[in-house]
Amino acid sequence: MSAPGRARRRGRLRTRDVAGVAALLLLVGVAPVVGDIGSCGQAPDELDPYKFFALKANIDCAQCEACGLHTRACAAACDPEGAPEFPPGCYPLVHDGEVCLRKLQLAGCDEFSAYAADEGPSIPTECNFCPLPGEAP
Repeated sequence: MSAPGRARRRGRLRTRDVAGVAALLLLVGVAPVVGDIGSCGQAPDELDPYKFFALKANIDCAQCEACGLHTRACAAACDPEGAPEFPPGCYPLVHDGEVCLRKLQLAGCDEFSAYAADEGPSIPTECNFCPLPGEAP
């Protein structure tokens, strides 16, 4: 028969072992599935150009008004004509569009004014999911 203090220590060791194994299983169970990295668990659905460009125009117009910008890009965003489409062969995913729109919403006025400039406008890298040939992504 062992001393009472020894039995308790063995019990603690087992509890620690169980806790360690449980933590390891939790980490492995929470890890992303192969092919799921960067998509936040969303299915790879193609981005609808009509919905995307309508939402983008709303965000752009709101940012232009909030920042007091009066550029051609702002005028086009606040009074959109037609429905732009993605270039041929370009098939961005819904997640790509969500990241782009979030970037535009969170951009400060200095940053957004570069996106809406009349001359040499830039594009956030998060929104450049359809770069033209020879253009850096």
